[in-house]
Amino acid sequence: MKSLATLICSLALVATAQAETVKPDLGAGSTKYAQICVACHAADGNSTTPANPKLAGQHPEYLLKQLREYKSGKRANAIMSGMAAALSDQDMINIAFWLADQKPKAGYASDAELVRAGEKIYRAGVADRNIASCAGCHSPNGAGLPIQFPRLAGQHADYTAAQLKAFRSGARGNNSVMTTVAAKLNDKEIAAVSDYIAGLR
Repeated sequence: MKSLATLICSLALVATAQAETVKPDLGAGSTKYAQICVACHAADGNSTTPANPKLAGQHPEYLLKQLREYKSGKRANAIMSGMAAALSDQDMINIAFWLADQKPKAGYASDAELVRAGEKIYRAGVADRNIASCAGCHSPNGAGLPIQFPRLAGQHADYTAAQLKAFRSGARGNNSVMTTVAAKLNDKEIAAVSDYIAGLR
């Protein structure tokens, strides 16, 4: 039987192969983004609203996966499901690759004490509770790994914390690895690692 990590990588490679069979049109992606996404995610994908994620510079394969899962219902969010429903697969490809081409703006941590605690979790995990480090998948600087793991650096702390809590509760069920990790984190640890991620560059 394949390991979970191998299975995830295999699925990601399939999604990438599907995306690469259709050439993205960045101009069309920009136009469609301006029509549908700009109100929540800002003109360049660098959302200024803490509840809405920054999307600029995100790996296109990750963005495409999320848009498809919003449309299919695998990832539940009433607003995003409605937005994705209006997009064709070509629209999603165009938007994902256009966003990936935008320059992400730096974020900022807000609490020095939280950052110190968050750095420990992000870089080393919590060994006595079998919590893996975030850096192992998302890289030490939060850049993520193309195809496999999303970019986190500079993401709004509020958004990251909300997603970790959604994974923990099962409200977000489209990534079993993150569900397992988040299930072991308490609210203070989530706040700490989320604030640390906001300041990563």
